Amino acid sequence: MLSWMRTIFFTGPLVVLLTIFWGTLDLIASFIDSTGDLQHSIAQRWSRALLFVGGVRVQLRGIEKIVRNGSYVFASNHLSFSDTPVMIANIPCQFRFLAKHGLFKIPFIGFHLRRGGHIPVPREDARAAIRAINEAGRIVRERAISVLLFPEGGRTDGELRPFKEGAALIAIAAGVPIVPVALTGTRQIMPMGSLRMVPGRVYVAIGDPIPTQGLTARDRSKLTQQVRDQIETMLAGLPKTAA
Repeated sequence: MLSWMRTIFFTGPLVVLLTIFWGTLDLIASFIDSTGDLQHSIAQRWSRALLFVGGVRVQLRGIEKIVRNGSYVFASNHLSFSDTPVMIANIPCQFRFLAKHGLFKIPFIGFHLRRGGHIPVPREDARAAIRAINEAGRIVRERAISVLLFPEGGRTDGELRPFKEGAALIAIAAGVPIVPVALTGTRQIMPMGSLRMVPGRVYVAIGDPIPTQGLTARDRSKLTQQVRDQIETMLAGLPKTAA
């Protein structure tokens, strides 16, 4: 009951106001900087404000393995809509998302995703999905930025699913390391089917970057399994609750 009252009278209104404020700045920035870099910086500030208002505390492990504003492919397990602001707020790199095509059709959200340089992936069209993966590899290689994917293909109940090979293919095509990331706690702070944020703690573990120099597309399955194995190992060492 107290959680719902906090959402209705405090968290909810503040989240709406913050989103309107930072969303407006993001829109203006999209016409000033076509690279999306400025939009990402604004998204970081929005995400940090959102987590603060929601009472979400993030414990980060292994961040020293990442070079600030380096070029990587980040691959993470996926539990909740709140994974997105958690990652944006805490990964110190310019990165773009590969997201399902349907998100780009949602009013307001889709516009911001497109203007920010994020890449839609049409799951129902294999050829178009391959083109999206190739485009992501090109962007990472030419612009020396990063991309982030959720290789499970969707949110889960916490049990790690088999990984799709897109992250490995992008990393190989771009010649950059692929970085496994493990998340716990986000499903508790924003349960499946809910848009309210419950105060709690989230744990983020950054794995060892896996180099891809010299690899070819034939190595994608082995690389994908390496990433999944490392995430599985990290998850076993993280608390499972958001308390």
